Amino acid sequence: MTTQPAEPLKLDLGIGTQPDIAKAAVIAERHGIDRVLVPETAQDPFPPLAVAASHTASVEVGTGVAIAFARTPMTLASSAWTLQRMSAGRAAIGLGSQVKAHITRRFGMPWSSPAARMREFVAATRAIWDAWQTGEKLNFRGEFYQHTLMNPLFDPGPIEQGPPPVLIAAVGPRMAATAGAVGDGVICHPFSTAAYVTEQITPVVRGARAEAAGEPGASTRPFEITGQVFTVTGRTEAEYAANRSGICERLAFYGSTRAYRAVLEHHGWGDLHEDLHQLSLQGRWKEMGGLIDDDVLGTFAVVAEDPATAGRLLRERYTGVYTRLSIALAAESDLDLALAVLEGVRG
Repeated sequence: MTTQPAEPLKLDLGIGTQPDIAKAAVIAERHGIDRVLVPETAQDPFPPLAVAASHTASVEVGTGVAIAFARTPMTLASSAWTLQRMSAGRAAIGLGSQVKAHITRRFGMPWSSPAARMREFVAATRAIWDAWQTGEKLNFRGEFYQHTLMNPLFDPGPIEQGPPPVLIAAVGPRMAATAGAVGDGVICHPFSTAAYVTEQITPVVRGARAEAAGEPGASTRPFEITGQVFTVTGRTEAEYAANRSGICERLAFYGSTRAYRAVLEHHGWGDLHEDLHQLSLQGRWKEMGGLIDDDVLGTFAVVAEDPATAGRLLRERYTGVYTRLSIALAAESDLDLALAVLEGVRG
């Protein structure tokens, strides 16, 4: 039996830290980037993506990610519908659950059963979109959300291209199963490895998607497995060294967090998590990056002394693992370096 070659990786570019979002989106489009991403960190991702959409014609615009539980399905549905209309069908909605402390203490919203809540959140959002697209009565009644009122004044009406795809960020198997069951894609956290994604995430996603295939409302879009990859590289020795130090610090931060312990344990580095966690409790943040040795760094990140080589290594490691990827640099605002790496992925 012959094996079909894997499809070329689609390339995404984070532009959320750029001082001029419109300019960054135009540059990305000119370089053939498939999708520009804005995360929900220090800003709401939807307004900058609307700006990006209004200055471009072909590049997709995606949240990478928007925090689902900071919103209701109705508020998310409205923001996403507006972006989909403004972009003429180029929107992609990435959703993440965040963690309990942020949802309850930062956003002041309820937290419970995140995987089950996310599944219902997506179902409710799609029910709202369906009501707008078809004119059918809105009548969604779930355990966490109820949406049963839609007056004509508040109905934005249909979009020619239809609703946008929904991708769900997942680290563990429960949320991965949710992504497979109700999502159009799964977004893998940068604190993942090719082996972890292949052995722990992809089988769960595919199994859940196959099980849900016959259910009403199941997605028929091609399923995306996408992720951001830590990348250590530079155009000068100083830039390389700074990037390496910064990525080690970020790996140490994530590695100290209980939510990501399973990824380290998958590679037999559970003790490293404990060491990092103890240092974090003592506030010894500067020391933590020193615990990330070459083996750990090379497993979680692509490491290369120049951008072209980094791109080639990304292509070799992740073709067939992801359907699309973006990169995480220590200097997130360096658009030129990111584009040079992604050019290398394209080959």
